[in-house]
Amino acid sequence: MAGHIQDRWYKTETTPDGKTTRVKTDRYGTGLRYRARYIAPDGTEKSKSFPDKQKRRAELWLSNVEADMSRGDYVDPVAGKMTFSQYASRWIATQNTDPATRESVEMRLRLHVLPHIGSRPIGSFTPTHLRAWIRLLEDAGLSAAYRRGIFAHVSTVFTAAVEDRIIRFNPCSARSVKAPRLDPRKVKPWPAERVKAVRAVLPERYRAMVEPAAGCGLRQGEVFGLAVEDVDFLGGTVHVVRQVKLLRGRPVFAPPKGGKERDVPLPESVAYALAAHLTAFPAREITLPWKTLDGPPVTATLLFTSPEGLSLNRNRFNDRVWRPAVRASGTASGRDNGMHALRHFYASVLLDAGESIKALSEYLGHHDPGFTLRTYTHLMPTSETRTRAAVDRVLGDSDSINDGPDTARGSA
Repeated sequence: MAGHIQDRWYKTETTPDGKTTRVKTDRYGTGLRYRARYIAPDGTEKSKSFPDKQKRRAELWLSNVEADMSRGDYVDPVAGKMTFSQYASRWIATQNTDPATRESVEMRLRLHVLPHIGSRPIGSFTPTHLRAWIRLLEDAGLSAAYRRGIFAHVSTVFTAAVEDRIIRFNPCSARSVKAPRLDPRKVKPWPAERVKAVRAVLPERYRAMVEPAAGCGLRQGEVFGLAVEDVDFLGGTVHVVRQVKLLRGRPVFAPPKGGKERDVPLPESVAYALAAHLTAFPAREITLPWKTLDGPPVTATLLFTSPEGLSLNRNRFNDRVWRPAVRASGTASGRDNGMHALRHFYASVLLDAGESIKALSEYLGHHDPGFTLRTYTHLMPTSETRTRAAVDRVLGDSDSINDGPDTARGSA
């Protein structure tokens, strides 16, 4: 057995003649009688107390502890008493993800998780607690995608607690706990006319930003971080190596999303637009910290800057430049009409031209072609369309049509 059972109502004493006898202790008849004690894998002593007439139960509990330790399944019963908030704070402090991502996760937990379930001991959660919390998020009017992201963060915290032997299982994995389902909405790319209309009403200083977004598929932060040295005008390539992000409201340079640098073909139309922009608005050297607010300074000669010669701030740009331009073009502002719509336009153009999902995934900087396929599969030509087009390319000329079966019968 991993330890022993102490009877706190009796103690063993040695009589003057050398014999041993059991005598009552000062605790006799009061409190929990049996205390099961053992040495945990970390070398510390643990114990649990049981009432009178439950010695067998104490022995069974101790046997289960020994079995858990031998299988490597031991969980410290005291560790589970720390609150979800306490463990989540420890978990966040050990993350080595992108600082902006870490800040976003911390903000979501602080606003939407800790006020509701943060004070509960992490070892006391049942599926009921998670279902009730998920319903609270839904009643608060948060979007399904946002709620799903928050749920994923909470599940990750519980998974880490399982791996740290704080709890035995992740309550988010219970069958009755369902992650918020995404709205069954498909990406609806802008038509070319809308792209041109928004471009036409943008301030001249920012007009050429449409080209690298709609013509190369760059994200907004990547357009903000695009430098002269990243554009190979002669080779016809854009090197996507950085973006401008906000940390606590302050700009930093950072790698592209997922840390994935990439090369994207540079169409001539985009090259001409960027060259004309540089003539009207010369590039400016901008120095920002790399990845974190106290990171090493990095300098890049950015194509797009504010009138004051500063890096662009996405919040101010969206509020003062992009959304007003969208409204002025006759398009309603909304989550589907942000600058990211130009990236969807780029994907739709390439798929319509027959580009492969693998190539599109590389140009967009996606981590997995499967994600690209799931996002844009409804934009791909159907097999029936491809079949008709393939046959028409071969048989669609007038001579072939006139030499068909009817012509042959008429000449017989």
